[in-house]
Amino acid sequence: MNSAHLEEFRLLLTEEKKRLLKKAAHTIKNEIELSKDDMADEADMASALTDQNLSLRLRGRERSLIDKIDLAIGRIEQGEFGACAACGDDIDVDRLRARPVTTMCIACKEEQERRERLYSD
Repeated sequence: MNSAHLEEFRLLLTEEKKRLLKKAAHTIKNEIELSKDDMADEADMASALTDQNLSLRLRGRERSLIDKIDLAIGRIEQGEFGACAACGDDIDVDRLRARPVTTMCIACKEEQERRERLYSD
């Protein structure tokens, strides 16, 4: 992979990480604390708790994505970005643009998913 592509992906990953961290900060600042005084009844409180739970669950998934972003940036720095972890072949640039945290080429990922379906039954 050429240096222009690597810089493109480093920027893409860094911007996505900033966006996710900004959302997390917003959640902590504005969505964590619920005031019982603001809730008219138990149904309002239950609805607010459900919304809060969903928001926190989403931030948890985003935390996992941030970890994957950090690993991808590390692969860029180590010169391993864009190589399939399973077969060693280059991962298509279009696939990386669609999912820059991926570690597998399409063929290996499809095979992994096929095996997971086969053994999950």
